[in-house]
Amino acid sequence: MALTSKRRTASVVVVAGTALALALTGCSKSADDNGGGSTSTGGAANTGAAQQVQSTGSSGDDCTYTTYGADKIDLKGVTVGFSQSESTSNPFRATETQSITDEAKARGIKLIQRNANANVQQQNTDIQDMIAQGAKVLIVAPENSDGLAPAFAQAKAKKIPILTIDRTVNGSACSDFIGFIGSDFAGQAKIAAQDMAKALPDGGNIAILQGTSGNNVAQARTDGFTKEIAASSPNLKVVASQTANFDQATGQKVMEQILQSNPDIKGVYAENDTMALGAIQAIKAAGKTPGKDIQVIGIDGTEDAVKNVAAGVMFSDVETNPRFGPLAFQALTDFYGDKGTPTNVIIADHHFTKDNAQDALDNGDVY
Repeated sequence: MALTSKRRTASVVVVAGTALALALTGCSKSADDNGGGSTSTGGAANTGAAQQVQSTGSSGDDCTYTTYGADKIDLKGVTVGFSQSESTSNPFRATETQSITDEAKARGIKLIQRNANANVQQQNTDIQDMIAQGAKVLIVAPENSDGLAPAFAQAKAKKIPILTIDRTVNGSACSDFIGFIGSDFAGQAKIAAQDMAKALPDGGNIAILQGTSGNNVAQARTDGFTKEIAASSPNLKVVASQTANFDQATGQKVMEQILQSNPDIKGVYAENDTMALGAIQAIKAAGKTPGKDIQVIGIDGTEDAVKNVAAGVMFSDVETNPRFGPLAFQALTDFYGDKGTPTNVIIADHHFTKDNAQDALDNGDVY
């Protein structure tokens, strides 16, 4: 599934006929009014920054509270819980949290939230705690795909619906959870692989900095990249592929180790921008020039990474848009309405290259 390029170079395709798509114009303003976290440069009132629906892949009918087996509630009359998986020192997490917070406030919804700081057991505890605090519906950004069964089981037993965003969880949609809103992670990786082929037309050895083990994002971004490289770029060879936990310091350390054992590396693909920034530090420390001696490609679309693309330090970056607030709360509104909400919503992400990175920065489209 191809992702869209920056809106000044290609149009975003929006699936018509879904309440979520229609919600973009009516609900995007509040998603990031406070800047989307400490590193954001623009609000989601800018339609280029707001999430837009690329496709819905529901199987069968949309999910409603009746098919889910939940009680009908008025979102303005109950407490909604939000479980964040990782520290908001990461710009993606900061913007995601701010978007959920701002949209709840704009809709007059009482929100309680917890941050698990990359600990799946803590996230189970956080979800159970919010249930004990009176949350009647939950939005969860999962730490892992397979580690939240205890908390999800408790929520299901109490007929408390859960909407998942940005990472999937194991289980059945419209039964164990309402559904998923997020990116096409394998599609992002395919674009990154195609970019690597453009960056290194003569081929060469490349490395992969993988995300946290045990979640679908890292797995899809690894599989999508390696499959595309194998299929279309036989002159590129992946000589190192190591986990760096979506963390900048770990990314730097792992990249230092890779460069010691593979000094002839010509390219590095980092499965998020914080690891890409760590890799850049390691490359410079090794006396090499990122963007010249070693090409760096990342995923997320954070401000620091896009600045590096504009400056030629990184070859490209594929966005993962974290402004989930409008789509998430519209999905919950539709879930409790007559129509229901799709169980699988894929958002359209931008593709930042040297040609459009500075425009994106100037326009405040990054976070």
